[in-house]
Amino acid sequence: MPESRSGTYKIGEVAEMLNLKTYVLRFWETEFPQLTPLRTQKGQRLYTDEHVALLRRIQQLLHEQGMTIEGARRILQGSADPSPSEEASAESDAGFLRMLKEELLTIRQMLFRE
Repeated sequence: MPESRSGTYKIGEVAEMLNLKTYVLRFWETEFPQLTPLRTQKGQRLYTDEHVALLRRIQQLLHEQGMTIEGARRILQGSADPSPSEEASAESDAGFLRMLKEELLTIRQMLFRE
């Protein structure tokens, strides 16, 4: 973790810690109301340790669990657990993508045999 001032980090430092692009962090600020970094007099974003923890949670919900932004927003607001339909949708999407990949690999093999 980069050395920083009393538990605050610049956007580039946070992006590096989480292996994300800075534009992703800026976009998430617009989508998750609880994510409001501090600002310096020059307008630079400063994220606290709490912001970093929240960003890790958002990253987990979106990238690892495959939730939608709306679903992740509801989870973070504490207003809902993932609905069964959202979980089923994510699972069926993953299953569909696996099937599609297998079919495309089969087609590729057929094309290169000839």
